[in-house]
Amino acid sequence: MPIIVLAGVAVCVALLARWRAEYVAHRRRVDALEWRVHVNGIRGKSTVTRIIAGMMREAGMTAIAKSTGTFAAVINDLGVDEPIKRNGPATILEQIEICRRYVKPGVDALVIECMALKPEYQEVSERMIVRSNIGVLTNVREDHQDVMGETLPEIARSLLSTCPRNGILVTSEQNPEILEVMREVCAEKGSELLVADPEIVTDADIARFDYIAFKENVCIALAIADIIGIPRDIAMDGMVKADPDPGVLRMKDLAIGGKHVTWANLFAVNDRESMVAAMQKLVPYMTDETTTVGILNNRADRERRAIQFADVAAFDLSFDRLVTFGAYEGLVTDRLKTNGYPAEHIINLGDEHHPSQDEIIRRMIVEQPTSHVLVVGFVNIHTHQAEEMLEYFEHEAQPWGSDSDDHDDGPDEPEHGFVAVHREGRDTLSPDGPRPPSIRHISV
Repeated sequence: MPIIVLAGVAVCVALLARWRAEYVAHRRRVDALEWRVHVNGIRGKSTVTRIIAGMMREAGMTAIAKSTGTFAAVINDLGVDEPIKRNGPATILEQIEICRRYVKPGVDALVIECMALKPEYQEVSERMIVRSNIGVLTNVREDHQDVMGETLPEIARSLLSTCPRNGILVTSEQNPEILEVMREVCAEKGSELLVADPEIVTDADIARFDYIAFKENVCIALAIADIIGIPRDIAMDGMVKADPDPGVLRMKDLAIGGKHVTWANLFAVNDRESMVAAMQKLVPYMTDETTTVGILNNRADRERRAIQFADVAAFDLSFDRLVTFGAYEGLVTDRLKTNGYPAEHIINLGDEHHPSQDEIIRRMIVEQPTSHVLVVGFVNIHTHQAEEMLEYFEHEAQPWGSDSDDHDDGPDEPEHGFVAVHREGRDTLSPDGPRPPSIRHISV
């Protein structure tokens, strides 16, 4: 056998031996943890990851979390974000490196957000890397159909690739069809299914967060608090203190062109159910003096989603005006009109028109007929027009109510059961009424 072949074989053997040694070390490191929580789902993964780790820290546990929401970060044992720097494309192998660097003796728990889309990668991430004893499936929505499947049950099965073996799976999903799939998969893997009930979360609980929080996310964390023995009050304190993902919904009140503008950044929301739920949160911001403006922000590589949301905007939402950003303006406009949306209320400000920042602001806000304009962006995150608008909102527009404003009194800040802009004293609020049961146990 030629020497070069022998040398190649020797290198391969050496690499395999090194890989095996590193994997064995990783497995021992992870298996030594008391709690390993793998968070998956279509919406809310980053928030759930962060609030679970927060309640663990509040209970005195040493918890490490990793989130891949708006940006990838490790949340260290002090609750501080440490951004992850990548030299190339993201891969699930970074989960192993995170464990090597952060899971040290004395760490009690690892809470890690699933970063894989393809079911086969999700399964590898669970079976060989995270090895969870508590799995989370936040919800199942129509998204990523190109890799997860066309129907909700198919998407559910893909997401259930991270269901633990001989552990516990926690969800706040309420769809009976999806729950039946979860029961089946849990039975196959010898795990217990716990369905958290959003009704266990009170309006007072939600009011403590300084961003718009969802009961469906909080009830999952409360269910896990029950599992690991964290009292409810301590769990809630820890969740509220946890720094949220930068992409969470925070309302921003601005003064633009003599108008009171309320801005709701929902660009990360790209499925029907989540959008409808989010809009319900915004109802208290709408008065008789409000014009509601929805931005259909369409990426060039998401034609299917653009068409889908032209239907959602027409049939499931109630915007006074709809603005098109990005690609597919003609396609989306035609679809909206076919769906019965008034053509005169469609404002095209996307790639086919190349508007300036001033034109976007003027047509979208200043020209609206009321003193208060609620602007809601959704469908996708990145387009040129969205970035222009976000730059203006962040650095040029004045906050509503500042001394430099030149405006009439706009609508009062709404009274509602969830957080309002600039709410103060949130840590002094406490849940009211008796503590309801936190979970429904489903035997498999």
